[in-house]
Amino acid sequence: MNRTAIAGLLSKALLITGSLLILLPMYVLIVTAMKTQAESSVSFFSLPRSLYFDNFLYVMRTPFFFRNTFNSAVITAGTVAGIIIFAPLTSYAIGKQMAVHRGYRFLYYYFTIGLFIPFQVVMIPLIKLLSRFNMMSIPGIIILYITFSLMQGVFLLVGYYKAIPPSLEEAAVIDGASVIQSYLLIIFPLLKPMILTVVIMRGLFSWNDFFLPLLMLNNSREKWTLPLFQYNFKGEYLFDYSIAFASFLIALLPIMILYGFLQKQFISGLTSGAVKE
Repeated sequence: MNRTAIAGLLSKALLITGSLLILLPMYVLIVTAMKTQAESSVSFFSLPRSLYFDNFLYVMRTPFFFRNTFNSAVITAGTVAGIIIFAPLTSYAIGKQMAVHRGYRFLYYYFTIGLFIPFQVVMIPLIKLLSRFNMMSIPGIIILYITFSLMQGVFLLVGYYKAIPPSLEEAAVIDGASVIQSYLLIIFPLLKPMILTVVIMRGLFSWNDFFLPLLMLNNSREKWTLPLFQYNFKGEYLFDYSIAFASFLIALLPIMILYGFLQKQFISGLTSGAVKE
């Protein structure tokens, strides 16, 4: 057996292994959400005797479900809007000027260093600061998510911007376009694949995050997000897996639908610039 055949077998084995690691948890999630509590206590991997949708109805009839889902949607939408507005603008200014002015280069490294600082290091002083300014609220957590997203967004978008030929902007200037027109009509559309990549990654994080809402929004059940609502199904001595998994599946569906629509742009953003022409 030659090296090409061995490499092909190893690739197929890795592909099958990776697929199983992804599909097996999804299978357990879906079949458990369709079982009664008695069936789920017997085996996680067995198929349900019949499709049992009462778990989903129970979740949706639970008090504050729609309110908490709305809170998560508002936080995610606010975070995404902030990323789309501020991350490309900041990255454009830094990428355009960092080769000329040291201050912009310092800003780039300042944002980048934030990626290497664990949240646990700044958690206590940050929560104290937000509490002092009365920002322990949904608007406060949106601002915080946007701030954290700028670190990753600037790092990715500045590198992506450098791959754009300067001649495009120069031609726009010669044609009489202002800096704002050049950004809106030329640079922003070219940055769209990477912007969508950042939006999906950070939007997914803000939708699923549990720790920060627990610290900032736990003072009132009306302010809870969907992950905090899901945590409510865990009791001191009992955890109803069927109902909990049904709530997980409900929370997963919007993100899966969104990712399905934006999949091409997401992959394009991850792979663009990997190969120089």
